[in-house]
Formats: sequence, structure tokens, C-alpha cells
Amino acid sequence: MSKIIPTSATIDPSQRVPLGKTGIRVSRLGLGGGSSFMRAGEESAALIDAAWNAGLRYFDTAPLYGEGESERRLGPVLARHPRGEYVLSTKAGRNGDRVFDYSAAGVRESLKRSRDRLGIERIDIVYLHDIDPDLHGDRFEERFRQTTGEAYPALARLRDDGTIGAIGVGMKNWKIVLRLAREVRLDCIMLAGGYTLLQHGGLDELLPWCADNGVGVVLAAAYNTGILATGAIDGARYYYQPAPPEIVERTRRIEAVCARFEVPLAAAALQFPLHHPAIASVVIGHEHASEVDRNIGLMRIAIPVAVWAALKDEGLIPRHAPTP
Repeated sequence: MSKIIPTSATIDPSQRVPLGKTGIRVSRLGLGGGSSFMRAGEESAALIDAAWNAGLRYFDTAPLYGEGESERRLGPVLARHPRGEYVLSTKAGRNGDRVFDYSAAGVRESLKRSRDRLGIERIDIVYLHDIDPDLHGDRFEERFRQTTGEAYPALARLRDDGTIGAIGVGMKNWKIVLRLAREVRLDCIMLAGGYTLLQHGGLDELLPWCADNGVGVVLAAAYNTGILATGAIDGARYYYQPAPPEIVERTRRIEAVCARFEVPLAAAALQFPLHHPAIASVVIGHEHASEVDRNIGLMRIAIPVAVWAALKDEGLIPRHAPTP
């Protein structure tokens, strides 16, 4: 008789789950409107349709993406569907590569322009975008205070009058996310790459705080912008840059564990964050409609529980990371 290998339960990418205490339900897999989506060009409408036909109901965009082009592409396609059947998020505070404005007036104007580009009046989630020391340098503390003192109160008034559904923050620096969440009442968080097979920084402080306080988390960049999808190939990308040697080597070791159990690296990368109880959804960028089907298939693979145990035994993910 062949040995039965215990597997974890499969993940339904179209399942809609609560995002913290917001009252908003997001699909476990969301469609991101960032750099990959922008490369889709004329195929972007077909890509959105593919996601919709697969049951995905969470769509994320931002003024930064293509200088508003992402919103202009996304809105008309979504407008063909009943507004109550999908969740839409955009961002405010960053409107260009080096164009930041966290003033009350700036955030209100940004959101007005987003609604105009989308052709959709009500936005479910607005994330304050990229309040990150790496981007702001000496002006970081000034802009952080402007975020808490102006941008957040302006959005809170819009939340109170029903113009938007929830307020979040979207960025990769989990320490600043936690600092902001402790100062203002955030409803949700979009953490970019901060809890993946390669990055575990948010595990010990941010994610437990979110779970304890009912703040829902969406994990973006589960592939760390490339390497966890492609594997440790020549030219593999990590946070939009060539992956450094230590990341390439760690990825090779993770790949080797997955290969022992005939599990695609990308499947483990997509599923790992969703095993944390604080994380409701993983948002992925797609360049082609075919990639939607691929990622949905990867999420539905039943991964042997021994894969997670082996990754922990080899020190590649923390022993206390939630896994089946």
C-alpha cells in the first residue's frame, strides 16, 4: 500500500472573508492594479474579466500606478457589475514617484480624482500610501505627523458620511504600519511583502496586534515582486531589484524543500500568508489573463503538512509561524 501523506486543506481563492471589523468581505485572492497590471496594456480588460469570471471580488488600485491609468482601466470594467458585488480599494497621499501630499486638502482632492478616473463614486477602502522613511528621508517625521493630523481626520469624515467604507495604510515597513495603527483608528492594513516565505518581520508584533484589535490585513507582493514566483533563476527580482545573493540562496533552499514534495514554490508562497489568522486576502498583480488561472490553480493545490514542517526544521520559516 502507498503511504498516505497528510495534506493541508485547500484554499478557495474566491471565498469571501471578513476584513477585520470593517464589515467588508474580500476574496482570498485579490487582483492588484500595480506594475504587472500596467504591463497588461490592451489585455487589462480581459484580465479583469478573467478574475471576475473566476469568482474574485477584490480589486486594488492607486493613483501612483501608471499616473492614474490603472484606475482608468479598472473602473469601466467593474462598472459593468452591480456595485455591491465587489470590493474596490485605492490609495491616497502618493500621486507620483516623488509626489507626496498628506494634507487634508490633498487627500480629499486625490480621492476626488480617483473617483473621477474610476467612474465609481463609492470607494470601499482607501489606504494611506507609502508613509515610509526610505521614501521621505529627512521629511519623514513631518509627513508622518501630517498623516495623523490631517490626512487621517479628512478620511475619517468621509468614512463617517459613507463616502468611503474603511481607512487603511498601504506600505512595506511593518514597524511604521504598527506605529501608525497605534496612533489612529485604522480599519485595515495592506502590507507589501512584509510576511512572505522570505520576509517574516511582521510576525511577532504587527500581526498579533492586528489580530487582537480586529484590524484586517491584506498581504500584497506575496512573491516579493518576483523571485518567489520565478524561483532562483538568473535575473530574479526582489522588491523590484536584482535579488541579492543571500535571498537567492534562501530561495534555492526553499525550492529544494518544495521539490522534495513535488509542490511548486509559487503555491507555497501564495498560501503561506493566508494561514495567519490576521490575513484575509493576498493581492497579486497579473500581466496576462492566463496568469489568473495559474494563480488560482496554485492556491488550490493541497500542500502536504510536511512541507511546512520541513521549512521550519531547516530554519527557513519561524517555528511559530501559523501553518496547517
